[in-house]
Amino acid sequence: MANYTLTINGSQQTIEAPEEMPLLWVIRDLLGMKGTKFGCGQALCGACTVLLGDVAVRSCSLPVSEVGSQAITTIEGLSEDGSHPVQEAWVAHNVPQCGYCQVGQIMNATALLKRNPSPSDAEIDQAMAGNLCRCGTYNRIKEAILSTTR
Repeated sequence: MANYTLTINGSQQTIEAPEEMPLLWVIRDLLGMKGTKFGCGQALCGACTVLLGDVAVRSCSLPVSEVGSQAITTIEGLSEDGSHPVQEAWVAHNVPQCGYCQVGQIMNATALLKRNPSPSDAEIDQAMAGNLCRCGTYNRIKEAILSTTR
């Protein structure tokens, strides 16, 4: 067990956790933020995506000991009322069906738009390829991302 001071959603949180504990379980179980989802547990589906700095990472496979001083942003940190442009685009384009993967999709799209504010269709396809959607809303996801660039 070790003590970690994390900057999460703009606030410093001090927690005690085993160094190998995945960031996902720190976020959900120790800090009580349930927005980030557990999907596959192997960093394959993207449901657990959060931002580390401005980079999308899979929190299910990232040990808390590797976070260091980098800022963490979860879905709760994008906006308190769903007014982040990517969240608004998701609603406007009726992206979610079951909604389970959508938190990870939104976080990955946010990271994409931070590094490339006007991505092409191909760039969106490439950036979003690692986030799986069982409901198949990929076309609406792409439309929502593109709408934030117009």
